[in-house]
Amino acid sequence: MRSLSKKINSFTAKLLDLPQDVVIDLPRITMIGNIQLYVENHRGVLHFSSEHLKLALSKGQLDVFGTQLSIRVILTDEVFIEGVIHDIKYNPLG
Repeated sequence: MRSLSKKINSFTAKLLDLPQDVVIDLPRITMIGNIQLYVENHRGVLHFSSEHLKLALSKGQLDVFGTQLSIRVILTDEVFIEGVIHDIKYNPLG
């Protein structure tokens, strides 16, 4: 049933020209150079230090590695990170 719902949502998004991340709960990641990172649709911060950030996503986790990392803004489903970003890694669940 969940697969059918996912297909219907995807079809509806294409038909109405809606962004897929909004309809099927995917994260939207915006990076400016290697100094700023904005992530929408996250499910919480699992770990944070000045060198590593781990975010929970609806379908996995996002690891951000760098130096002097700081969380500038954090909201229910949005987070804004600044620092020197060296690496970003997506780890799907399953």
